[in-house]
Amino acid sequence: MFLDFLTHLRSRGLKVSLTEWMGVMQALDQGLCGESLDRFHTISRALCVKNETHLDAFDQAFASYFQGVIASPDLLARVLEWLEKPVLPRDLSPEERSRLKALDLHELRRRFQELLDTQKERHDGGNKYIGTGGTSPFGHGGYNPAGIRAGGAGGNRSALKIATRRVFRNLRDDRVLDVRQISLALSALRRLTRDGAPDELDLESTVKRAGENAGDVELVFRRARKNSVKVALLMDVGGSMDDHVHVCELVFSAARTVHHFKQLKHFYFHNCPYEQLFEDISLRRGPATVEVLRDLDPSWYVLIVGDAAMAPTELLVPGGSIDWYHPNDEPGIVWLQRIARRFPRVAWLNPLPPAGWMTTTVRHIGQIFPMFPLTLGGLRDAVNHLRRTISR
Repeated sequence: MFLDFLTHLRSRGLKVSLTEWMGVMQALDQGLCGESLDRFHTISRALCVKNETHLDAFDQAFASYFQGVIASPDLLARVLEWLEKPVLPRDLSPEERSRLKALDLHELRRRFQELLDTQKERHDGGNKYIGTGGTSPFGHGGYNPAGIRAGGAGGNRSALKIATRRVFRNLRDDRVLDVRQISLALSALRRLTRDGAPDELDLESTVKRAGENAGDVELVFRRARKNSVKVALLMDVGGSMDDHVHVCELVFSAARTVHHFKQLKHFYFHNCPYEQLFEDISLRRGPATVEVLRDLDPSWYVLIVGDAAMAPTELLVPGGSIDWYHPNDEPGIVWLQRIARRFPRVAWLNPLPPAGWMTTTVRHIGQIFPMFPLTLGGLRDAVNHLRRTISR
């Protein structure tokens, strides 16, 4: 069973042995996967992947092989199937747009759950049910001031919630194109201080001391100059940031290759840092944000990379997180304010051009952090700002 899937995995460079594959077959035979494609994915990945660096390659191979397969017969699976082939929305007149009213977050959740319980067929181009191409606040590919995106890709970027499993990927750190220029800009943060034991020969003082001692040489040592800069890099991934993956990976690669930092830590988040930051967001693994704020003292530089684009409720309202399964007790802006209070040396790098910074959430975040465009010039300006902050 699924022998073609085994050869597909091997064709993608995954070295799956027959012993591992027989373990997958045994799990199927014992009914551990049931009719759930999710459970089959979890079990087969656990048995077939021997190194966590291959998890992403397995996920891509699994997605390409089982693309379009719906294994579970329940209602939610059928709704997602309806949403796979959206009907493109028609153009709305200004009068029609003005009549659409954005619902608050709690009302959206209530209505969405009601429709999941009662809806029995596909809908396209409508204004009420879960569907595509219409003005309903539920579904995707249509127009509504704010709603819940279920399946598919966003178009107007006004969704308050996304009712699907969020799968995020870490940024690659092996980008080499233009990394050197970014590295040079980041290396301007270095700050050399004399620290440690006096183990470096001070040639000038030694010569001076020899002259004072009538030629009798006395070696003079001093503490070596070492770079004392510590940098924390916080990077937004997923959603609208997928449009900027390349430039973000350049920055990430450059930061990893700069040897002028005493210490470098990186963390991921999606849209807003909440109560947890991720060292590996694909595995949802990382420390609590309060631990990061406790462990990193105010001398750290902090660079935050993100487009600051999200629904205003996500930034400003408790429980507003776009992740349906993440009922955050505190809004994102509270955590951003805590970061700003903890670290005086912080700058926000935005991949969007400044002309696109007029949205509500960008303006709010711009009042908390100095914001610079994620260009070479913007990065230099951010570095200069951080250096001036130190000198004050």
